[in-house]
Amino acid sequence: MEKAKISAIQLFILMVLFELGSALLVPLAIGAKQDAWLAILLGMLGSLILFLAYHKLYNYYPTLLPTEYMQKILGKVIGTVLAFVYVLYFMYDASRVLRDFGEMLLTFAYPDTPLFIANSLLMLVIIYTVRKGIEVVARSGELLFIFMYVLAVSGFILIVTSGLIEIKNLQPILEEGLLNPLKVALSETLYFPFTEAVVFTMILPYLNDTKKAKVTMLCATGLSGINLAITMLINVSVLGVNLTERSEFPLLSTVESIQVANFLERLDVFFMVGMIIGIFIKITVLFYAATIGTANLFKINSPSRLSYPLGIIVLFLSITIASNVQEHLHEGLHIVKTVLHIPLFIIIPLILLLVAFFKNRNQQKGKSI
Repeated sequence: MEKAKISAIQLFILMVLFELGSALLVPLAIGAKQDAWLAILLGMLGSLILFLAYHKLYNYYPTLLPTEYMQKILGKVIGTVLAFVYVLYFMYDASRVLRDFGEMLLTFAYPDTPLFIANSLLMLVIIYTVRKGIEVVARSGELLFIFMYVLAVSGFILIVTSGLIEIKNLQPILEEGLLNPLKVALSETLYFPFTEAVVFTMILPYLNDTKKAKVTMLCATGLSGINLAITMLINVSVLGVNLTERSEFPLLSTVESIQVANFLERLDVFFMVGMIIGIFIKITVLFYAATIGTANLFKINSPSRLSYPLGIIVLFLSITIASNVQEHLHEGLHIVKTVLHIPLFIIIPLILLLVAFFKNRNQQKGKSI
């Protein structure tokens, strides 16, 4: 592990920006139609239960990275293989978010720029940040958090003053009952973006006050869930369900609709800057977790040495992961969830917790005897 510490507020900020990340980019939970906001909140509530399981594992091994305590729980061989699977997943997820960034940038402003160039520019900044360590990552999050929320509040005020919001687009509430938003929550929003934050189990050992870990994780998830629900409320109320569903980047379409007094318009840059901030933090956290996890598994004393080779792998994976944006989105929405998210976010952590619980109880009994 890197010899560094971060505060609870820094962890809180990183989690909020991470969970907002690329989730602001897509029509999140639009399968629930005008009840998308409710599906997001239900997914958030479900994720809080899983975060309690992640936190309990952290309580058992507060000074160890998951790549280490998996070996203690399941044995050297199985634990090492499982830890390596998580490292690969962090790299894969980072490459997917990097592809999201490249597609957004090309669609929004630079249609003639090669995807490789757009992704390379961001990846170079991320590699540099990760080489500086978790404290620099956390301080970067603090600065960007303030900037992003200034943009968000300004954008919200401008949307309201533009008179774009149509409350009737949000009606009727629960037209098909509670079952539909609950189904969307269990099949989509529980995993993306909330339990993707399983990556923060790699960051928790750096927290300077272990007692604040649980409340920090729960509060960060609560705030990001409310923010995402408000964003989808605004998107649907401005664009309507059909246009939100068809739009590749609904928040961009909403921001493009802003027009105040025939003077203040074309505020696409608001959207662009906000997206870059969230995506930058999300990829950085995932890439940092992959870097320290790899260093830990292969006993490399200086994790920063791995940033360039692993960064190149993430960059090329982001280009080759799909042949076009439609294939990329289909893979993320339908395939990744079943193959990766359910086992890595739910099944395996719960198995680890169960085995750790019995091991810990047996150790306590041995000590009492």
